[in-house]
Amino acid sequence: MSHYHGDDTDYMADEYEMEDIDDDMDDEYRGREMEGSDSDADEFNSSSKIVDTTAAQARRGVDIQGIPWERLSITREKYRKTRLEQYKNYENIPNSGEGSEKDCKATEKGCSYYEFCRNSRSVKSTILHFQLRNLVWATSKHDAYLLSHFSVIHWSSLSCTKSEVLNVSGHVAPTEKHPGSLLEGFTQTQVSTLAVKDKLLVAGGFQGELICKHLDRPGVSFCSRTTYDDNAITNAVEIYTSASGAVHFTASNNDSGVRDFDMEKFQLSRHFRFPWPVNHGALNPDGKLLVIVGDNPDGLLVDSQTGKTVASLRGHLDFSFASAWHPDGITFATGNQDKTCRIWDVRNLSKSVAALKGNLGAIRSIRYSSDGQYMAMAEPADFLHVFDVKTGYEKEQEIDFFGEISGVSFSPDTESLFIGVWDRTYGSLLEYHRRRNYSYLDSLF
Repeated sequence: MSHYHGDDTDYMADEYEMEDIDDDMDDEYRGREMEGSDSDADEFNSSSKIVDTTAAQARRGVDIQGIPWERLSITREKYRKTRLEQYKNYENIPNSGEGSEKDCKATEKGCSYYEFCRNSRSVKSTILHFQLRNLVWATSKHDAYLLSHFSVIHWSSLSCTKSEVLNVSGHVAPTEKHPGSLLEGFTQTQVSTLAVKDKLLVAGGFQGELICKHLDRPGVSFCSRTTYDDNAITNAVEIYTSASGAVHFTASNNDSGVRDFDMEKFQLSRHFRFPWPVNHGALNPDGKLLVIVGDNPDGLLVDSQTGKTVASLRGHLDFSFASAWHPDGITFATGNQDKTCRIWDVRNLSKSVAALKGNLGAIRSIRYSSDGQYMAMAEPADFLHVFDVKTGYEKEQEIDFFGEISGVSFSPDTESLFIGVWDRTYGSLLEYHRRRNYSYLDSLF
């Protein structure tokens, strides 16, 4: 993935200028909506201006993000058309998006698997690197964790309240002693990726930092630096339970390494090296195979115990940043800057079984629901696609909004779907609930 030099402020400005990302409503339209406000900060600092949108309001025609289109000099349809025409997808390999179109299958849109429930604008979801979008995690249908500037925030959709779980703006040091833990901790960590599962939270940083916190314990449990390499950013973290029942996590790094940590012993258990920076890794359900994608069009399927390559994954035309396994352990998906998500079958890896196309840009985050019914595919901005897996990915729900996507997560019981939206004015957390048809109740009336 792209590496940077200098401080994070310059970095963010440079990257977004490079991508020409229209990450906010046009100044003219925002200025009218803000009714003469001097700065974007006014809305952040005045709670009276931050209004959430509920499902009931949306049914009455209110925009789910609270954008007052009726007061603007542009319609939603026209602004959507402008975004589709002007958004520039970031590519490491020129014209990869155009070259991939011929392989993509046509899908039936207009399906409704998840219904809009709430848009919480008091929850400001943020990102620090434009290529890394794994910063939202749901641990129940009512609980979500996300990055908001230098804080990891817990959001309860049941009580509509937020609380700070971890603040890395200052000095963070472990309160527990474990071999290999950096007792001096870190200062001003820039969180590049996040994972939360059960009661464990792991945050990865731009300098190879790893911060582990048990949500049911006070303080931070473990701090480690994966590498002191100049190109050290932690691109992805995945928490899993090993066959022995021990909690582990894998960290994918820009130094071309994948490391496995045992959280029972708080120790590094395996370290694999690859020919290129690793942007994401996903372990299959039985823990034997690991999908590796990174700064190479070809991905790898490797033995999780030895790191040896089982097969190469050929078909993408650019660098990949997302991967995920279906719960059946037979199929998995990879997301690429060529604007496609490819579906693979371990029984025949000579080519992908399907290629799914986005609208705007790279596929930067992929999630399967725990029951295997749905797959969520997130673009960098504006669009989340939810595919019905049982139809062979031929039917989809397209969730359409405005803003950069910081992350997406199904709840473990599949009942909720959370989407983080990063935007200076309309940043928020979108919540959708699974659509159910309770025919047995209808028969009573």
